[in-house]
Amino acid sequence: MLNSFRPAAYGAVVSLVLACHGDPLDAQSRTPVASESYTLPNGLRVILAEDHAAQVVTVNVWYDVGARNEPPGRTGFAHLFEHMMFQGSANVAKGDHLSFVQRAGGTLNGTTAEDRTNDFQSLPSNRLNLGLWLEAERMRSLRITQEHFENQRETVKEERRLRLDNPPYAAAFYAAFAGLFDRERCFAYGHEIIGTMDDLNAATLDDVTAFHRTYYRPNNATLVVTGDFVTAEAKALISRYFSDIPRGPAPPPVTCDQPANPGAQRHRVTDAKATLPAVLMLWRTPAYDSAEWPALDLLRVVLGGGASSRLNRAVVREARSAASIEVLLGLGAPRRGPNLFGILAFASPGRSADSVEVLLQREVSRVATEGVTEEELTKAKNVFRASRVAQLATSLGRAEALQTATMFLGSPAALGRDLDRHQAVTVNDIRRAAEAVLRTDNSAVTHIVPATRTP
Repeated sequence: MLNSFRPAAYGAVVSLVLACHGDPLDAQSRTPVASESYTLPNGLRVILAEDHAAQVVTVNVWYDVGARNEPPGRTGFAHLFEHMMFQGSANVAKGDHLSFVQRAGGTLNGTTAEDRTNDFQSLPSNRLNLGLWLEAERMRSLRITQEHFENQRETVKEERRLRLDNPPYAAAFYAAFAGLFDRERCFAYGHEIIGTMDDLNAATLDDVTAFHRTYYRPNNATLVVTGDFVTAEAKALISRYFSDIPRGPAPPPVTCDQPANPGAQRHRVTDAKATLPAVLMLWRTPAYDSAEWPALDLLRVVLGGGASSRLNRAVVREARSAASIEVLLGLGAPRRGPNLFGILAFASPGRSADSVEVLLQREVSRVATEGVTEEELTKAKNVFRASRVAQLATSLGRAEALQTATMFLGSPAALGRDLDRHQAVTVNDIRRAAEAVLRTDNSAVTHIVPATRTP
């Protein structure tokens, strides 16, 4: 639903959301989504991608704010406002944004990541005006009252208990994800998106109002409209609904001075709720726009993409040391700063975390020294291609792809360049990226072990 803090989903076997990208068929154009961009006088960036394949439109707003913008002592504010966005505005009562969209036959949601917050709705194409009006309403006049703030703060605290504090493994995983980065020099990525209980409890209405005034303004947002509409008509509606919203102050810059290869970290955590030992191996990576990212993205598939991948074949099926393995690159969304490459393995019954790690380290070392085969690379590119084709088949997928290209690669047209740079990866590129990133002095390894039970 709407309280969708979601870098990962939880359970006895945790399925982490992977940053997965695809590539179009070679016969398609270099830029697979044609779009038009312009900026309103108040600073709102607009991207329109008209496509009449289906009678659906998506209205998608990305605010350039996430956990990276939170200072120490004020964590969880970006995620809090994901919830606050549904508490009503000057002309929309609490809960009516949801009911208006659903009664029109549409769907909607919002999510928070380290670098952005998104709000979106997909609607029948004859209700484009509704989607635009609703987004303009809450951008202009979100109702931030003491009652709404306290109510949603309690909702977020309960979400933290449900998703992070109480499930097995989750607290250790998120501590490891944040602990990979230096809190003093890169607090932007050195804390959890959902925020701490202490910071949430200490927050005041004035605190959150000031945060909203700074970040949730048109000059800090990008509006993407995709699907079945006429561009001239959409421009007229956007001007009518958004042009008179006042711009806000320039947000303060974000700093991250994460040291490179600062030394290996090792942690052992006892979890009373865990049933099997687990191993989480993490390495720091460059940002999404780096030359290494596409190679690491394809390496993720080679190591952990499906039953025939290296780790699943060697550690799960042949050695039978792990019950499951997942390989991740990022936590569900790109970053403009350092990110992470990770391997998560749950040990088979009777196997130790130490024995599983030995096998994982062996396979990682092989990639850095021997590389991957052309056959493995071709498979990874095919997986990549299929994923991107599937994403671009929906209006919401196209909107998110255009937003990602704009924020993390500089422009909507960069979507085509992103496809090209993945297609251009060679086996030597993967070996070099593995050698540079998957090194011991750039790593953090956490063992999560069940508590010893006495008869």
